[in-house]
Amino acid sequence: MQLSKLSDYALRALVLAAVRDPELVTVAEIARVHRIPEGHVRKITNLLARHGFLASVRGRTGGYRLAAPPQAIAIGRVVRVTESDLRLVECFDPSSGLCRLEPGCVLRAVLAEALEAFLAVLDRTTLAEIVAERRRVSELLAG
Repeated sequence: MQLSKLSDYALRALVLAAVRDPELVTVAEIARVHRIPEGHVRKITNLLARHGFLASVRGRTGGYRLAAPPQAIAIGRVVRVTESDLRLVECFDPSSGLCRLEPGCVLRAVLAEALEAFLAVLDRTTLAEIVAERRRVSELLAG
């Protein structure tokens, strides 16, 4: 399984916001630090703000900050917001009907359980845990 670039970039933006908290981070700063095009960062920060992960501060000196404490932001929730398709295989989509094994397939249940386990780990991991070594993360982002 591979997460989309949207999820990857969203998590990176949240990490930077958490490390800089309570200071604001800008779209330009996120783009520069993570080498992501500003257009992508705008889309990501808007999405994260719409879902309550970031708070937007308007104006010339505006930017974004975490909308909640990092310990209240579960990585699993972020991934669910940023991933448009968590179907591991075709048979997870009941409308596809292309797999001939689907009526009696055991693999589907195994893969569903694996996906649930993956998401369970992300659900119990918070942004605070990701940036627990704040100084070290900050140094890495500055380099």
